Amino acid sequence: MKLRYKIASSIVGFLALTIVVLAVTLSYTSDCGSQPSVTDDAALMQAIVSRCYGSPDLLEFVAVAKPTPADDEVLVKIRAASVNPLDWHYMRGSPYIMRLGSGIGAPDDSSMGVDFAGTVEAVGKNVNGFKPGDEVFGGGNGAYAEYITIREDRGLAMKPANMSFGQAASVPIAGITALQALRDYGKLQAGQKVLINGASGGVGTFAVQIAKSLGAEVTGVCSARNSEMVRSIGADYVIDYGKENYTESGKQYDLIIDMVGNHPILANRRALTSRGRLVIVGGPKGDWLGPMMAPIKALLISPFVEQEIVMILARLRKDDLTTLSELMESGEITPVIDRRYALSEVADAIRYSEEGHVRGKIVIDVQ
Repeated sequence: MKLRYKIASSIVGFLALTIVVLAVTLSYTSDCGSQPSVTDDAALMQAIVSRCYGSPDLLEFVAVAKPTPADDEVLVKIRAASVNPLDWHYMRGSPYIMRLGSGIGAPDDSSMGVDFAGTVEAVGKNVNGFKPGDEVFGGGNGAYAEYITIREDRGLAMKPANMSFGQAASVPIAGITALQALRDYGKLQAGQKVLINGASGGVGTFAVQIAKSLGAEVTGVCSARNSEMVRSIGADYVIDYGKENYTESGKQYDLIIDMVGNHPILANRRALTSRGRLVIVGGPKGDWLGPMMAPIKALLISPFVEQEIVMILARLRKDDLTTLSELMESGEITPVIDRRYALSEVADAIRYSEEGHVRGKIVIDVQ
């Protein structure tokens, strides 16, 4: 017994030490350091960079080298970009587990922003689907800048003629998240009832409109001040979360898209039909377990219930951008824009985004 006890104690001690070392490593934040120099003969552009993890105060508006497209890439002159929670998660390196991919201590890639819309300026020799002058929108690292290069077969699509650059730039990440949550994870069918918790936010405003385009009956949950806006974009019913808890109303839905995470999973189950689905898109803030608790609970609970409980991991896909472009062109999607900022004001835009009260999207006017 003594030997077994010693072995067990050693294993537990080793695991505990490993966890402590990992936690210290992931939470370490290095100093910002100095801005890398640019060669005298390099073409320059203005961009927002983040050379260390932290608050928006650490973001820099600087001159960097203008990118050159590779053989399979497109060079886009950006006219507008938009803000997503993803941006400030990477800016802060939070939750810390993200740093395994973005960089330990400091970001491996200092560029910021993902969503953009603009005009094709040049193409690589192997690019066939785009040409200079095309108006496009899409997603790629480094959208808070005057120019971006992106592979032709990745996150790039033609901008609908009936949408401004600002409107198109607001779509990629939020629109694709909403589309995949409803269609792929939620398997929403015409005639079904869907509840969208967080209907007035970036993903929520697109989810309401996409759900209507799929023929669903839509209930949006938002604050009283946003109720009329959510109705105006197509919601059949609107619940003011300040007055009513949808998990206690007795009503049931075929699908719940939860962007907020303000109700336990078991409470959400009460508002689902016996074979309904709960798709978790967002959750509480936190550097450690806060954002991870929802997927962990979903993983533990889902094997024991008939209802399907999943956490979405949206992927930026060219085909989905094309689908969203078609929905915009047909008038089934019209982006909701809350505020607009200049490229030099990205820090202020992200501060506003972090407050959590954005109606629709925040647009960055680049040109």
